[in-house]
Amino acid sequence: MHHKISYVQYRYLIFGLLGAAYILVFFHRLAPAVVAVDMMADLKTGGALMGILASAYFYPYGLMQIPAGLLSDSWGPRRAIVFFFTIGAAGSIALAFAHTVEAAIAARVFVGLGVAVIFIPTLKILTHWFERDKYVHMSGLLMSLGGVGAYTASMPLALMSDAITWRGSMIVIGILTLILSGLVWLLVRDTPEQAGFQPINPCAPAHCEEQEIGLFHGIIMVLKRWQFWPMAMCTFFGSLVTFSFTGLWGGHFLMHVYGMTRTQAGAVLSAMAIGMIIGAPLMSWLSNRVFHSRKKVLALSQLGGLCVFTPLAFFTGDFSKTALYIWCFSYSFFMSSLVVVGYSAIKDSFPIQISGTATGTLNIFPFAGAALGQPLIGWYLDSVGAINGRYPVDAYSTAFKMCLLCLLAALIASMMVQETFPKKQASA
Repeated sequence: MHHKISYVQYRYLIFGLLGAAYILVFFHRLAPAVVAVDMMADLKTGGALMGILASAYFYPYGLMQIPAGLLSDSWGPRRAIVFFFTIGAAGSIALAFAHTVEAAIAARVFVGLGVAVIFIPTLKILTHWFERDKYVHMSGLLMSLGGVGAYTASMPLALMSDAITWRGSMIVIGILTLILSGLVWLLVRDTPEQAGFQPINPCAPAHCEEQEIGLFHGIIMVLKRWQFWPMAMCTFFGSLVTFSFTGLWGGHFLMHVYGMTRTQAGAVLSAMAIGMIIGAPLMSWLSNRVFHSRKKVLALSQLGGLCVFTPLAFFTGDFSKTALYIWCFSYSFFMSSLVVVGYSAIKDSFPIQISGTATGTLNIFPFAGAALGQPLIGWYLDSVGAINGRYPVDAYSTAFKMCLLCLLAALIASMMVQETFPKKQASA
């Protein structure tokens, strides 16, 4: 079959479109941190309810991870992405028109549901289009794009909602999500064969029929393997802290304790996005080229995250503005290893036919952590009580000390993760 576009160009086009979708996934996830104060005023709600509103994204997101893996293994990743991304677009537009907390929570559930089925199918598509060593690099790059999404949800969103209100911003993002959904349908193909190219991985699904693994058998295989659990616990505890801070309470904290405006807080939080943009590819490079190990990079970076978080818990109100920028960058830089290294480790542990199911099952844990952490912190802050609409510094300090215990648990779990770095590459 004659092509106007080469194989290499085509796979990067696919990566570009799916990467753009992933940018929006992160944008939707973290948007409440910047517009939370406006939304709280607009919808007349307190911290605990705001925690539920922000985390309403994470419940369906977490619950959809196994179905996302199953759907991309059965329905095909492209179909799954387009169908669900359209739901996410509708949820974002509905959020813009919500005038009660209940309506806003419902809209947010649809956003979470819709964007839940992007990451796993994208990894599945990349598995078919990129060679194994290249795949780790591309998944690192994908995480960087998540960082770009996190960045757009900080400073740019603050500026956009200043210009067209938070409601206007949600409509714009909803429309963008819809357009991208259409482009994925038109241009993306699940495997090279569907686009008329030769398969690159010798065992493409068409040639592996005899080793087909049933859906539920796949999940049982994943859950029964003890090596799966330390990684699951590491992502659960690490993400509980990271998403609670970046996705919701970090913005409040900076405005309440440091008296920042929304735009200033957005700017400081954007340093977290930059930490992830730089950290993710660097962690995959360290894992592949320097340490030739998944486990060492994971454990060292969890130790780094714990060390960086400690001063925030004990000297909560004593940072200079520069120190806050450096803190946000460093913490996010270390924690970016969770996905890049962690997901590669899980993918290496299971047969390719159930790679979607395995990563999907793992992907429940970070979101379960976030869904638990965000409202719990909100509930705790509410129990201390706000003074003139602001939570006191001691309340944040205690909440952060609880976060420290979670990061310690993540570090311990990371030390129990099994090494899965391919032996034959180790000598290269």
